[in-house]
Amino acid sequence: MRLWALSDLHVSHAPNREALTALPSYPDDWLILAGDVTDGFRRLDWCFETLNDRFRQLVWVPGNHELWTRPRAADALRGEALYAKLVEIARRHAVITPEDPYPVFPHPTGEVLIAPLFLLYDYSFRPAHVGAHEVIAWARRDRAMGADEYLLHPDPFPGRADWCAALCAKASARLEAASSHLPKILINHYPLEERLAVLPRVPRFTPWCGTRRTRGWHTRFNARAVVYGHLHIRGTHWIDGVPFQEVSLGYPNQWDQTRSIGNYLHEVVLAPAPASHAAD
Repeated sequence: MRLWALSDLHVSHAPNREALTALPSYPDDWLILAGDVTDGFRRLDWCFETLNDRFRQLVWVPGNHELWTRPRAADALRGEALYAKLVEIARRHAVITPEDPYPVFPHPTGEVLIAPLFLLYDYSFRPAHVGAHEVIAWARRDRAMGADEYLLHPDPFPGRADWCAALCAKASARLEAASSHLPKILINHYPLEERLAVLPRVPRFTPWCGTRRTRGWHTRFNARAVVYGHLHIRGTHWIDGVPFQEVSLGYPNQWDQTRSIGNYLHEVVLAPAPASHAAD
């Protein structure tokens, strides 16, 4: 049994959608989907059904794109109501969501608790001299702007930062209450550490990339791995001995369409097990 991860499938784009149908089967393995599977909830049902036929278990966290509400849409759910709809769709396919009990994965080096997280962002990934009230104007001066400002609504919260604060408080309480003896794999659409939010082509896009509230969660909550997406910059970075793994596929022009999506599946790397676990 192996544990794979992939994010930012963006099946709203036809080339990505068509390539997904050709993905081989991994019937004994689990797949983590770290957000931005599609825009809104359309095609989410199709994506889960397609992948359920190829993997033993799916684990999903939402990205910002799943939370988009298109203007004038006839079924214009927003904010928490839209998130509840996404969770409902996932549960119809027995997909594990951030609202479900954390599952235990039987990794060969020892059991790990998989913790899917839904945390959003609060614009705190910004230079010290830029205040919260001016961060969007600061980003715009370098032609950076998140489409979320028009499409991702925080209802019933007054703002996205308020929703993020509530989500982080809820998640940290759950992680604190989780079994302390089991190491964890933390999954979030956004990077948990600000130092990872580096986007050379759009350096001022960082305000839409996470929250400082999650700084140090990998050590605080005994993580052996962190999985994320959003940046569309695949790679693994080690922090405090923990591998942080960005697992995006991306838009059609960001991956080689002559290759199968299977080539972009990332097998989750774990930090070395503690000596006591290794002895077991």
